[in-house]
Amino acid sequence: MSELDWSTPEGLAAIKDHLAAQIEGWCPPIAYAVGLSSASSSGEWEFPHVNRPGGRHGLPAVVLATVLGHDGTTGTLPLTTGALEAAIRGLAPAEACTSTPHPNLAAWREVLAEATSNPARTLVAVFVADLGDPVSSEADGSMRATFEGHTPAL
Repeated sequence: MSELDWSTPEGLAAIKDHLAAQIEGWCPPIAYAVGLSSASSSGEWEFPHVNRPGGRHGLPAVVLATVLGHDGTTGTLPLTTGALEAAIRGLAPAEACTSTPHPNLAAWREVLAEATSNPARTLVAVFVADLGDPVSSEADGSMRATFEGHTPAL
């Protein structure tokens, strides 16, 4: 993908489209996030950055889905620190585009540092294709609860 331009919003959109075309059955999620379990035994989940419905951060979703072998449909997927590192490496070239913020990279790096320093914490990737889809896990419910005006039913 060296011929693709990582330095412009248009280039990032082309890279997203290129990667998405490589995923069989790709369904762009309307929301997604990387979550980190609580340091205690509670069922709480932390999401430093949630890509909410109506957002425009499609490239991180495609990069994460590519690493996980996921098609973007609603689901909660276990995420290893190695897989998160791979997703960060895959998305990091986007920082060449200085006109666009990169909140997913910042959040993923924060979560990776926390999970690495405390192996008792687990990571998940949560994808929501449609708000009408059933909640796939407690983590999914926690993420959806961050959406304004949305209370998911477990």
